[in-house]
Amino acid sequence: MNVLSFIKRWSLVVSLLAGTLIYLLFSRVSFLEPIGADAEPLLVGALPVLLFVLLFVTFCKIDVRDLRPRPWHFWLQLLRIVLSLALVAGIVCAGVPGVRLVLVGVFVCVACPTAAAAAVVTEKLGGSIASMTIYTIIDNVVTSVVVPLLLPLIERGVDVSFFTAMLMVLRNVAFVLVVPLALALLCRRLVPRITSAIAGVRNLAFYIWCVNLAIVTGVTVRNILHATVSGSTLVMLLALPLLVTLALFAMGKAVGHAYGDSVSAGQALGQKNTVVGIWIALTFLDPLSALAPGAYVIWQNLVNAWQIWYKEKYGRVKW
Repeated sequence: MNVLSFIKRWSLVVSLLAGTLIYLLFSRVSFLEPIGADAEPLLVGALPVLLFVLLFVTFCKIDVRDLRPRPWHFWLQLLRIVLSLALVAGIVCAGVPGVRLVLVGVFVCVACPTAAAAAVVTEKLGGSIASMTIYTIIDNVVTSVVVPLLLPLIERGVDVSFFTAMLMVLRNVAFVLVVPLALALLCRRLVPRITSAIAGVRNLAFYIWCVNLAIVTGVTVRNILHATVSGSTLVMLLALPLLVTLALFAMGKAVGHAYGDSVSAGQALGQKNTVVGIWIALTFLDPLSALAPGAYVIWQNLVNAWQIWYKEKYGRVKW
């Protein structure tokens, strides 16, 4: 296997490694540090733009007639709410600060919404883009209602009203999800040839997502290296998200299997918008708990990398 074939087959893993190595290079090599310091805000600022573009490209492939809710959409929402409530109960009862911090991190991983880019990986695995898109919209709207209701139970000193927090979440949804979807559907009607040409570029959205992932990984590595927690707590904040990742993917696939859509449902519950999760942790909860969703983004993409490799090698999704 040559280098190019390896990169194509393991694109997500390459993105994780590239993000890590580039961050370490430009933060640890003295003469490169000024370049890294100047480039970091530009790269972070480019994340929503890249996400907007890749979603527009992906949504160009959607037929508006397929945008309808499925029964598993609502079962997954119920499951996510129940899991979130159970974690809130555990946080309230936790007496050890380190345990409480870890539980808050796990709560953020579970409660944060489905990644807007989940449709990109879902398509790569042979799932339904339309089904994933409508689920992601539902999921983000539910998140904007449920999370603000639960935050005061976790942090009683949260100085933000329910409606303010709800609007803050919805604002993110509107830009990164609803606007590119509406624009893509409008282009399908007004300039169908151009839209078809964009949709026909193979793996374009996926490779844009890989660039996005490399930037997110660099930010995650930075947060991990600058964490001010004990070694055991840090290990728990980084390791438990792996178990959460596997559990959410498994539960999503189990629910989706009953409706013949295990791939989409697995991604729906398992692929999280960790950027929103980190934002929730930093804005409303203990900032150190943001390490958990940061680790989650690594674990979920390793799971997806293995799934994509298996499908391309054997022609089907193993799990």
